Order: sequence, then C-alpha cells, then structure tokens
Amino acid sequence: MAARKKRSIGELTFEYLNYTVLIFTSLAMVYPFLFLLSLSITPSEFTTVSLNLMPKGFTWNNYEQVFNNEYILFGFANTLLRTAIGTVATLFVTVCTAYVLSKRYYPNRTFWTMFVVFTMFFGGGLIPNYLLVKELGLMNTVWALVLPGLINTFQMIIARNFFLSLPESIEESARIDGANDLRILFSIVLPVSMPIVATLTLWTAVHHWNAWFDSMIYMQSGDKQVLQVVLRRIVLEGSDTMMDLSSDMEHVSRESVKAATIIVTTLPIICFYPFLQKHFVKGVMIGSLKG
Repeated sequence: MAARKKRSIGELTFEYLNYTVLIFTSLAMVYPFLFLLSLSITPSEFTTVSLNLMPKGFTWNNYEQVFNNEYILFGFANTLLRTAIGTVATLFVTVCTAYVLSKRYYPNRTFWTMFVVFTMFFGGGLIPNYLLVKELGLMNTVWALVLPGLINTFQMIIARNFFLSLPESIEESARIDGANDLRILFSIVLPVSMPIVATLTLWTAVHHWNAWFDSMIYMQSGDKQVLQVVLRRIVLEGSDTMMDLSSDMEHVSRESVKAATIIVTTLPIICFYPFLQKHFVKGVMIGSLKG
C-alpha cells in the first residue's frame, strides 16, 4: 500500500478553517428552524421571548389552531396546486426548448439561443405584465401564477448545456429505426438525463412553493391566495382575521401559532429535497460546465 502523502501546514490549516466555517454556517441555518420548532410546541403559559431551544412544556394546540384555520388550509391547497401544475408545465417546456437548442443541425441555433438569453436581462416590467395577465382573463386563476414564468432562461441554459454533453451516438440507432425527435427525447434522452431533470424539478418546485408576490397581485379572492401570502399576513402583519384566535386564546399564543405556521409552511419542501439530492449536485455541475 502506497504511503499516504503528508499534507503541509497550509493545507491542514485551510481544511480545518473550511470545516469550522461550514459548521458555524450550518448552525446559523439550523438554529432558527429549531427555535421555531421549539416555540411551536410550547404551551401559551410558558411562551416568553427567549433563545432557548428546549420547550418548557408540550402541546399540539398550536398546530390544531393552524390546521383548523380555513385560510391556511385554502392556502396549502392552492400552493400544492400551483407547485404541481407549475413544476410539470415548466419542466416540459424547458426540456423541450433546451433539447431543440442543443442540436447543432437546428437552423439559426445561435440566434434563437441569444434571443432567449436576451430575456434574462430585459423584461417588460410589473405594470405591462399585470395588464397582459388581466387582458388575457387570467386574473384569479392558477394560470396567472404559472404562465408568466413558464420558462426560466437560466434553467433552460443549464439543461441545454447538459444535453450538449450527451454523446450523439445514443440517438443514432433510434433515428435509424425511424424514431422521431419527440420519441428520442422522451424514450432515450430523458431516462439518461435524470440529474438535470431532478435539478430542474427541485429549483422549480422551490420557486413555486415560496412565491407570494404574484399571488398577492393577481389573486383577488382570499380563498385563492397561496400559503406564503397567508403566512406573510400572519407573521408580518399580525392579522387576527387570518390567525382566528378568538375561540382558543387561553390555550395558544400568537407567537406560538406564528411559529407553527412557519413550520407547516417550510416542512413539506424540506422533506422533498432528500429524494432528489443524489441527482442534484451532478446535474448542476455537468449543466454549468459543459457547452
């Protein structure tokens, strides 16, 4: 067995410094979530402004208050609907566009690529977008949240670069057998492109799950608002109407209900990430370096 190479003082110092920074960064990110989790299960009589991670008691009343709130339930359903439709639609359009622009035989490929990239730097602005959505009759519908941002230029470029890294030989046999481009894309290319598909899925799902500004603009009914708008009104505005604490004030506190609402809002997308993690890093690295 070959002797292990002895590392210099500088290499060891950099490694330990790197680990230290990463550990403190991780703690800085995890601590607020643990604090909110502790606060969300703390009974109202023990709720105080402190930085302790260990709750002084335990209760599910705060979560019961959250799940009994019709605004939160409507928001949760609207967010799930938006995330599902938006992710599937965006993934389909982005993959199709990226696949076409990755083909060297596509006429004027460079021009159309630059035409799409142009939209990364220049846009119509808020008022033209609002007028366009209104004139198309999309107000107060889920399509107002999905169609204006149906394709993300940056994600399309990443997917295009990934497809460019695939060898052309994997398509040749299928083309000889008479398969068209759609059949090749969905039957041959996509099964070997799971890293980039997982990456785009995670990016798009997180975007739609966290988005709130467009819902606040385009949704005119309270039962059509997404969960993030409801959360914003509860946490930032302290809306008693949204919190609906009048019936159970003796069992819960506003701060605990706010914490429980944040946990309920954040947990689903956190649980979604581990299923795509093994593909995520590979997709980002290949898609960003090739092409």
